[in-house]
Amino acid sequence: MTDAPPPAAVPARRWAYVIPVAAIMYMLAYLDRNNVSVVLPYMHGDLDLSNADKGLAGGIFFLGYVFLQIPAAVLAQRWSARKTVLILMVAWGLSAVLSGLVRTRGQFYAARFVLGFFEGGVWPAVLILLASWFPLRERARANALWMACLPLSSVLMAPLSGWMLDHASWRWVLVLQGLPPLLWAVVWWFTVADRPARARWISPAEAAHLESALAADEAAKPASAGGSYRAAVRQRSVLVLIGVYFFWITGFYGFSLWLPAVIKELTHDGSATEVGLLTAVPFTVALAAMIATAAWSDRTGNQRRAVAVPLAAGIAALLLGQVVDGALPRMVLLCVTAAAVYAPYGPFWAIPGRLLRFEVVAVAMGLINALGNLGGFAGPYLVGWLTDATGTSLTGFAVLAGFLAVAVILVMFGLRPPQRLPRTEPDETADPALNSPAASGS
Repeated sequence: MTDAPPPAAVPARRWAYVIPVAAIMYMLAYLDRNNVSVVLPYMHGDLDLSNADKGLAGGIFFLGYVFLQIPAAVLAQRWSARKTVLILMVAWGLSAVLSGLVRTRGQFYAARFVLGFFEGGVWPAVLILLASWFPLRERARANALWMACLPLSSVLMAPLSGWMLDHASWRWVLVLQGLPPLLWAVVWWFTVADRPARARWISPAEAAHLESALAADEAAKPASAGGSYRAAVRQRSVLVLIGVYFFWITGFYGFSLWLPAVIKELTHDGSATEVGLLTAVPFTVALAAMIATAAWSDRTGNQRRAVAVPLAAGIAALLLGQVVDGALPRMVLLCVTAAAVYAPYGPFWAIPGRLLRFEVVAVAMGLINALGNLGGFAGPYLVGWLTDATGTSLTGFAVLAGFLAVAVILVMFGLRPPQRLPRTEPDETADPALNSPAASGS
């Protein structure tokens, strides 16, 4: 085999093929997950939902979300990420359509649960796919560009959902927004490949470079990470990452799913179109913050700090937003909070791939996502229940700030890998915060 050309000479078509197709796919998934946040304030008693019921409707998705995390991750790693995602895409699209056809509160809960069940396996499967296409020195940027679909979905779809609600019932909004995944499944099938060697559009030079870089990444990881699945998920770092993700996601979804309701209050019950347009503003800021934070993380190599600093800013913005007066200051703080809770995505999901070998990282990421996303149930329900109980959202958002604070403490003081990670590419892939002698206990 000929030597792979240096990275600067290697074409990068994977950024134009893999990332956009995966991003649009998950943007549609996130739309079908979060459109309920725009719909709920305008259901006007159709299903007789209290604030606590609305929180449960938003959060019950995540009870279904946990079941396929590890099975889908293992299927993606051992069988095919491309085929795993395709099956799940079709299943969640049909489930999203059915969400608009329910007639009772119980049916609505059940539809949301099933939607979460099928969407649950997509996230870890795509992370496995990206790990086959992007070396560690590119991983945070690749993750962030793909995960940019989360705020981008809200930027594009919140105004669209608001406009649709002004012209159709909430049922038609859910039905129509469930159809695009069924169409995008065709694009996914003909565009995405599991590995560079299987892609028709990649050059031999790029494929050879990627195989070499990915093999070097694997060789540099701690030998202890190459054992059984059980040994991998028992590692202290994995348990800490589960805790970080749970407390972060509790605050994340507690904020995100109630954001349209807060903006509706700020506009003094404005139209659905107006609320949808204003809801897009914080998510636009969040999109920029995600990309900037990922670039900072890859440049400095300090992933722990790239997670903790934004979350700390989010704590301050959440608390200040409950005590300041005026629509404009509160809107600015909503933007800061949105940026803060979205920014850590790229750096956070680069950490497991740095600590664990490819053959075990699938299970670890599935477990982190499954248990961590239970916070997606806790956050929305807590805010709704506390709002009903106290008559104000202040208590609920203060509790969310507390959850984010725990995430910051865990990521800064609890994340210590069991073994020092060898430096194979200084200044690009080494993370001083993760690899220092103090962090490794040596």
